[in-house]
Amino acid sequence: MSTLHTVNKSPFEKSSLESCLGYAKAGSAVLMYEDAVYGAIKGTAIADKIAAADGVKFFVLGADLKARGVAEDKVAAGIEIVDYSAFVNMAVENDKVQAWV
Repeated sequence: MSTLHTVNKSPFEKSSLESCLGYAKAGSAVLMYEDAVYGAIKGTAIADKIAAADGVKFFVLGADLKARGVAEDKVAAGIEIVDYSAFVNMAVENDKVQAWV
């Protein structure tokens, strides 16, 4: 069963993303949006944890990167930048969606 995990809180203020990483299994996906996009920035401790998550796909919402002034070239390797329609497609394609707030 595939799960789309969505995270919207900054990993530097809340533990939502770290909790998510503890439950995300191989074959699942994690989408960071709103302030969670800060977790996608390369060179941070959380980026190292994301890189270590074996078999989990990571995505970040491009519009929220832009809204926060984070350039796309700052996104860590292995994290795909997506738009709103891709977000909707991921929600439909996965068996369930788990929101981490």
